[in-house]
Amino acid sequence: MKNFAIAGVAGYIAPRHLQAIKDTGNKLIAAVDPHDSVGILDRYFMGVSYFKEFERFDRHLEKRRRMSDEDRAHYISICSPNHLHDAHIRFAFRTEATAICEKPMVLNPWNLDLLEELEAETGQRVYNILQLRVHPSILKLKEKIDAAGNGMHDIELTYITSRGPWYRYSWKGDEEKSGGIATNIGVHFFDLLLWMFGDVQESKLYLSDDTKASGFIQLQRARVRWFLSIDGEDLPEETKIAGQPTHRSIKVDGEELEFTAGFTDLHTVLYADILDGGGFGIADVRPSIELVHRIRTMPISETDETAHPALKRIQER
Repeated sequence: MKNFAIAGVAGYIAPRHLQAIKDTGNKLIAAVDPHDSVGILDRYFMGVSYFKEFERFDRHLEKRRRMSDEDRAHYISICSPNHLHDAHIRFAFRTEATAICEKPMVLNPWNLDLLEELEAETGQRVYNILQLRVHPSILKLKEKIDAAGNGMHDIELTYITSRGPWYRYSWKGDEEKSGGIATNIGVHFFDLLLWMFGDVQESKLYLSDDTKASGFIQLQRARVRWFLSIDGEDLPEETKIAGQPTHRSIKVDGEELEFTAGFTDLHTVLYADILDGGGFGIADVRPSIELVHRIRTMPISETDETAHPALKRIQER
C-alpha cells in the first residue's frame, strides 16, 4: 500500500482521482484546497489531514517525509488549476514523491524542459492522465489505423460543452491560467490525434476567443478540422432539442467514433498502470503541449476550404 496526497481536492476532477486511489488499494493521507467544500473526502477515505493553506500542507508532508518511508507521501495527485501544475509537480519532486498530474501537464513547452532536468536530478517522475489513450473504442481504432499503413485520413473533431457565465469569471476563463479554450478543453483530443496520426506538418487557426476556437491541422497521416466551444448556442439542433448540454464527436473518414461510454474507470486504469511501472510521461505529452501553445500564439488565418463545418455555420449566422 502506498501513501497519496492530493492538491486541488475540491475541484471537479478530484473524485476520479480519489476513486482511483481507493480502487488500487492505496491510502490518502493528506489533501489541500483553498476552498473548504471537501466533504467528498469522507466518501472515499476517513481521517485525511486537510489543509486550506498550501504552506501547512507542505510542512505536514515534509514532517512525514522525515519520519520514515512508511509515513511519507509516495505519490501526489495534482488536480489544481492548470497554471499551478508546474509548481505542484516541482513540489512533489521536493517531497520525494511521484507526481500524477491532470492534463495539461503544463502550459508551455519550456516548462517540460525544466521538468525533464528535475527528473534527472531528483530521480522522481511525473505522469499525466491521458484517459483517451486507454479507452477501449479508441484502442480498437488505433489498431485499425496502424494496420492500414501510411494512408491519409480525414478527421472532423467537434467538442461543444455548454458552460454558464461562471466559466469566464473563474480561472478557466483566464487564458493566463487555463491556456484558453484550445488548451483547457481540447488538449486531450489533440493528444489523442497526434498519438494516433503522427506529428504536426501544418496548422491554421481560424477563430479563437473566450468561448470557442477552430482551426485545421495537417498531421503525418490525417487532415484534421477541429471546432471547440463552451457556447451552448453552437450545439447542433438535435442536441438542443434533446436537452443535452454537450456534443462530442470525432469522425474518421466520415464514420463516427463512438466513445461517449466507457469513461467511468479510466483513471483507475491509468493509476494501476503507473503503479505497475507504466504511465505517460513528459515525452508522451510534449507534442500536444507544443501544439496548444502554438495555437495559443499563432495569428488568425482567413477561413478557407479546410475550415470546420460548424465554423462555417457560425459565420453565416
